[in-house]
Amino acid sequence: MDNFFRVEVISQTPNPQQVIYAALHQDYSDTFVYDERDHFPSEEECGEIIIKRLLAGGRGHYGPMEHPQIVFNCGYFPHSVMQQARTHRVGVSFDCQSFRYTGKGIARLGLELKLALSKYQNLTDCLQNSPELKDHLERTIYLRPVGKYRDRQGKSYKYAEDDLLDDLVECARLVINYSNKLESGLSEEHARGLLPFDYRQHFVVSFNVRSLMHFLDMRAPANAQLEIQQMCKLILPHFLRWTPAIASWYLSHRYTRAKLAP
Repeated sequence: MDNFFRVEVISQTPNPQQVIYAALHQDYSDTFVYDERDHFPSEEECGEIIIKRLLAGGRGHYGPMEHPQIVFNCGYFPHSVMQQARTHRVGVSFDCQSFRYTGKGIARLGLELKLALSKYQNLTDCLQNSPELKDHLERTIYLRPVGKYRDRQGKSYKYAEDDLLDDLVECARLVINYSNKLESGLSEEHARGLLPFDYRQHFVVSFNVRSLMHFLDMRAPANAQLEIQQMCKLILPHFLRWTPAIASWYLSHRYTRAKLAP
């Protein structure tokens, strides 16, 4: 997994399994369930009730799970991940870092690279002899790690250290060009078109329990892009801590199985 990818929780509904319990209980109760809130089953017991009444045996009653919300801050993911993630809009909201306004960090990196070029013969030497500069570049522009991969037709190939270095050098040239264009007066929204496609972006995304499972259904299976699979893996520990009974059931019955999303 890429060393820079991050998923952190900004906020979440407390006692989410009790909230779902209250919703399903109201469906079948002629009482005003708010008045019973001090006598609700425990969070753990509510989780067991949800599995039994809503999920087990293929029941698929997902409606009550639309009430609790969790908000994630996702960081350092390539632009291609954001493109895929934002296609899931039902019960999901996104706010994404815009490079119309946030290109100053990349411009500074361009200046650092130009300064390094005054000390070394070429960009290859710069990156090979300056680990901090190489780290800064890899934190800014995403390239897949060295390793073995398969294309969409199943053909295997190797991405070697030399390949990565060559591609980092090309990315460095584009970052320097971006910095030069800003200096010449281009706007950030104009100059960003000159950057490598997979510059890293941060975004905030909110899910309810149902839409979170839908997202994982669609983007965790092995046929999804590797980077968004890794995003799903980083989401899972938060899901398990937040709604342990539901998340455990999900892992056992749906996760990576490419079932039709609820």
